[in-house]
Amino acid sequence: MSSTELPSVPATNVLPKVAPVRVAEGERLRSVGLPGITLTVRSRPPAGEGLPPALYVHGLGGSSQNWSALMQELEGDVDGEAVDLPGFGDSPPPDDGDYSITAHARAVIRFLDASGRGPVHLLGNSLGGAVSTRVAAVRPDLVRTLTLVSPALPELRVQRTAVPTALLALPGVTGLFARMSREWTAEQRVRGVLGLCYGDPGRVSDDGFRNAVEEMERRLQLPYFWDAMTRSARGLVNAYTLGGQQALWRQAERVLAPTLLVYGGRDQLVGYRMAARAARSFRDSRLLSLPEAGHVAMMEYPETVGRAVRELLADQGPLDAGSANVGS
Repeated sequence: MSSTELPSVPATNVLPKVAPVRVAEGERLRSVGLPGITLTVRSRPPAGEGLPPALYVHGLGGSSQNWSALMQELEGDVDGEAVDLPGFGDSPPPDDGDYSITAHARAVIRFLDASGRGPVHLLGNSLGGAVSTRVAAVRPDLVRTLTLVSPALPELRVQRTAVPTALLALPGVTGLFARMSREWTAEQRVRGVLGLCYGDPGRVSDDGFRNAVEEMERRLQLPYFWDAMTRSARGLVNAYTLGGQQALWRQAERVLAPTLLVYGGRDQLVGYRMAARAARSFRDSRLLSLPEAGHVAMMEYPETVGRAVRELLADQGPLDAGSANVGS
């Protein structure tokens, strides 16, 4: 194997035992086996009967835990589930090692088809925003509304602070970074991530920081952690180069679902200036601008984002039960 190739990943059934993933009070996890993938799904029991279904999709390096605060905020409005994409959170790697945007979108579609819950209110952040855009474009029957928090859609002028993440896609860079950061503690890594993703890292509570450190320690024990990060970063960069009907901005124009766009003024990974282009591209869109927020507004300002989501849902009216399984 050359130095530029990614290491092989052990089969799921021989992966080492690591600490269990954190489950907040009121949440539950379940494992869903689908062709070629196994997904871990986080949920909260809905606060009422007959609430419309929602699905949350996290970003690069994240997990379903990124949605815990917003899930709790919206538990009286939707029957929410958050998925760990293949290779992230508590979901093992995909059998075929494919971490492209198309593969992640296929995983979401397979889950929705298998669950029979569509159309859902679909929410995505960052990489999950790109994945959700593709899902909404190619399977409009599965998406009732679309909420995108700092979606990772192509930018011609990438912010300097986003360059290191993009560099993960280059052959050999991940191995180099892993060696350079070998002595970093989990606390140092988490502080770096918070500094990059939050507009104000001071908004993270002491308990939240400790939980993030525990999760980082767990992830670093996974033999496929860097592989999943690298291949997903590469898949995102590759998606930026696609033209024709596969181009993400072209697919944004095809989305029929009413769309809420959330952008943070202190986002160091997705340019705040992209909000205007996104508002023009999604045909039925509304924009929530949060000047003090960073890349994960649903974690920093769950009440504000939740209020905007509730307004989006309220404007759609009740879902016709007869259309709930269209295309499934």
